[in-house]
Amino acid sequence: MKRTTYIALYISGLCCLLATLGCQKNFFDQVPDDRITIEEVFNRRLESERYLANIYARIREEHNQWTDNPWMGVADEADMTWARSGYNTYFINLGAWDPNSGYFQFWEHYYRGIRSATYFMQHIGGNEEILKLPNGQGLINQYWTEARFLRAYFYFCLLRQYGPVILLGDEVIPPDTPFDNLLLPRNTFDECVNYIVSELDAVGQALPLVQTNAREEGRATRSMAMAVKARLLLYAASPLYNGNTAFASFTNDDGTPLISQNYDENKWRLAADAAKAIIDLNHFDLYKVMDSDGNIDPIASYSGIVLEPWNKEQIFVRPAWNDGDWERHATPRFGGGWSGIGATQKQVDAYFMDNGKAIDEEGSGYVETGFSTEGTRYTPAGTYNMYVNREPRFYASIVYNGSYWIHRDEGDIRVGMHRYGNTGMEGTWDFSRTGYLIRKNIHPNSNPRLNRFVRRPYVMFRLGEVYLNYAEALNEYDPGNPDILHYINLIRERAGIPKLEREYFKEEMRKRIQQERQVELAFENHRYFDTRRWKIAMETDGGPFEGMNVEAPVSTFDDPEFYRRTVFETRVFQERHYLWPIPQSEIDRNRALRQNPGW
Repeated sequence: MKRTTYIALYISGLCCLLATLGCQKNFFDQVPDDRITIEEVFNRRLESERYLANIYARIREEHNQWTDNPWMGVADEADMTWARSGYNTYFINLGAWDPNSGYFQFWEHYYRGIRSATYFMQHIGGNEEILKLPNGQGLINQYWTEARFLRAYFYFCLLRQYGPVILLGDEVIPPDTPFDNLLLPRNTFDECVNYIVSELDAVGQALPLVQTNAREEGRATRSMAMAVKARLLLYAASPLYNGNTAFASFTNDDGTPLISQNYDENKWRLAADAAKAIIDLNHFDLYKVMDSDGNIDPIASYSGIVLEPWNKEQIFVRPAWNDGDWERHATPRFGGGWSGIGATQKQVDAYFMDNGKAIDEEGSGYVETGFSTEGTRYTPAGTYNMYVNREPRFYASIVYNGSYWIHRDEGDIRVGMHRYGNTGMEGTWDFSRTGYLIRKNIHPNSNPRLNRFVRRPYVMFRLGEVYLNYAEALNEYDPGNPDILHYINLIRERAGIPKLEREYFKEEMRKRIQQERQVELAFENHRYFDTRRWKIAMETDGGPFEGMNVEAPVSTFDDPEFYRRTVFETRVFQERHYLWPIPQSEIDRNRALRQNPGW
């Protein structure tokens, strides 16, 4: 690599990434018999399709939260027990990182994907083998449009992590381009949003609404482009990017503000319209499972959103997901797992009661002392009262001390998180520091002990999120609109809790929507981005983090000493953490590239 970001992208994207497919003539113009030239790649159908598949492979599956992705473990919803000392999320949560640390840096990853997509778009049109097919031009147009969608999606991923980025456009850089012409500044956040939206709108006109051929599932569609656009516009309307005066000094060298300093309420309207457009397709629906009496089974319904492949709620998925990695880390030790993913007490407290009220709301019935004397639909007698009469999504998502495990071939085994329990800390590394594990997205037919995992797609965008996106955006520019309650209540009805029966003032409704998102979208990699775009992460993501008292010398389920709130970690969140630092190596290469504030 040379000194600038653009040169790094040009060389890496053009040479390194293509090395998996073939190489250009070099070293005395010799081409080994087992290699093909880049020209041949774009003259052969199979090789071009492999090239496109490699671009698709740049889409990150984000449930590996200990080495590959930080979004869950550095948000306030979870603790990556496997991410303690020696793992990157541990250092991030302690504030011990900087632009040189290299922690979860995806800048180069996505720019390589952008460069590869652009290169593909520029060369696929001349593929002679494809053009000879009866629908050759149509196939080329399809592949070209898919690459264009992927490029837009990669820009979105950069934007949500780093804020405003460099837009490269479609041009090819001639090798004799003067060096100074390659020093590119960041585009403004609004310029980036407008560009990505325009790209998504354009590809949406050419892509099918959904894939009707099962073999094509996971390929780009119009609905996928619409979902990315809706989430992007919601982020763009949010306080972090919409008139954030804390970023007043965040400018390029010429003084251009990178974040608009003027609040624009119309951005919320654009976000609402984008979400409503997906709803109005009338193609997707909330996933529901009905019981024998014709009523919604809330646990089966909520669990099935991510467990049931290709259901009508899923909009954008990755077909081949390494689900075993997630399930092994989340499973209790006695079930062959590593007890490596713990919910925080903050997340446990976020779940509503079965009457639909928050635990601190008057009339909720929440009790945090003692043990139940009678069983309920979801809990046996003797359960700690903190976990009794909670909403169904709680039981579908959280493993707590004394709860039964999900795998039926384990029998009716209660999970013991206390020190001397079957999944406690005594004598092992494999225990939850919080006294909780995560049940969501664990398939009941998987068994880590037997290395048996039920394969299923990884869900990235779904209709439940779109409903909440729409309600949030609508509340900000048209509070009191009846659609706000309507779409929130559709989520609550599926969740098995009472509907909200009255309108709330804008500020109160905003808090209720935020809590609904924290619960409904838990452990789906939303919370990290939500607390930051709302500018509440200083309150939510820093300070003491609590769980249960896992170190207490407890050997039974009914010892109250275990159920004492206990700090397991004190996290550091500073103003600069609202945006991820750009790798220092990129700043050193390109003196026109401005680092994010505070880094």
